[in-house]
Amino acid sequence: MAFTYLTRVPGPPLDRYVELIWYARGQIDHARELIAPTGSTVAAVILGAPIRQTPAAGRPFLATTGFLIGPHDRPIVNEPTAETHSLGVVTTPVGCHAVIGLEPASLRGRVTAWPAAEQLRDELHGTPSDMLAQVERTLTIGGTRGTERCAQAVAALEKAPARSVAEIADELGVSHGHLDREFSRVVGLSPRTLARILRVRRLLEYIDVHGQIGWTELAASLGWFDQAHLIRDFKRHTGVTPSQYQATLRRYRPDEIEPGFVPM
Repeated sequence: MAFTYLTRVPGPPLDRYVELIWYARGQIDHARELIAPTGSTVAAVILGAPIRQTPAAGRPFLATTGFLIGPHDRPIVNEPTAETHSLGVVTTPVGCHAVIGLEPASLRGRVTAWPAAEQLRDELHGTPSDMLAQVERTLTIGGTRGTERCAQAVAALEKAPARSVAEIADELGVSHGHLDREFSRVVGLSPRTLARILRVRRLLEYIDVHGQIGWTELAASLGWFDQAHLIRDFKRHTGVTPSQYQATLRRYRPDEIEPGFVPM
């Protein structure tokens, strides 16, 4: 069957805390897939068959009503037990506590149940677009100390992932150590860890797996010292080497490829 994947990008002020809301339904043509980290927290409602999620350094979690994937820096194994039918929220790096209500540090590298999923599932109805809008209306914004400064730091890293964290801290009027501690509390990752994730994420968006890839030039343009450094970071974040990534995704049409998803 066809795989339906729809997204909704919220407007302000929610867009500061929520990157997108998604709806997915269909059967993938492989048993499981690796999903590279994005620096965000993901909250999902299961509308159909259970989905098994396994973090790189944790136990498998079989989600029957919903799940939370905390901020992480290694790939998650996604393994549907049958047809996927789910709907979820991807926060921005600073959005976990603000919209989910949980400290991101407590979720780091973990997959667990989403307490709000069962009630939300009972309330969802209508078309996929209706449900995306319903989820957006349910999301509220809570206050988190340090969010504004961390959001500015995230924006600086998104613009230039290889930039010095100490330089960013100086621009924001705090010490490097203060920014590290505040960032780890609000985002759930250190600034340097998020910078590595953002750099690989940008690399994945640049890659045309069906074309010729100049890995050396890409490494230099995105701030890696050499190709070996790029390969190490790439494998840590995707679970495969660049050549394995390209060979695997070449089996699919361009419209079937989503950056950071590796069929297994």
